[in-house]
Amino acid sequence: MKRYLLDTHALLFAVARPHRLSPRAAAAIEDPEAELWVSSASAWEAATKYRLGKLPHAEPLLLDYYGSLARLGALDLPITSAHALLAGSFEAGHKDPFDRILAAQARLENLILISKDSALDAFGVRRLW
Repeated sequence: MKRYLLDTHALLFAVARPHRLSPRAAAAIEDPEAELWVSSASAWEAATKYRLGKLPHAEPLLLDYYGSLARLGALDLPITSAHALLAGSFEAGHKDPFDRILAAQARLENLILISKDSALDAFGVRRLW
């Protein structure tokens, strides 16, 4: 079984703008045999950036966060201390704390990260887009 972690933008696209997903990402998300995970970091990132006016299209996700996850068949992945320790110790120059925690979670939980962001490759994650 394939196991995936959705990057925040992939989650937003899946919920409100599915046409923005790559064909490979859309197929992975729609695969009934796949296990989908969404990090609590994505909830934090979407809510923060929505509040700051940087992600106005996050509103549908935020208005019904758990319903959106349920419709996608996605599971909620909390941030653990192990995730935080790895994210903080990465030597890669990528400084975005949200991306660092997603990369740590993908590595520690053996998940394929669905993301268009090739900068995440510096963390040694398996990425699909």
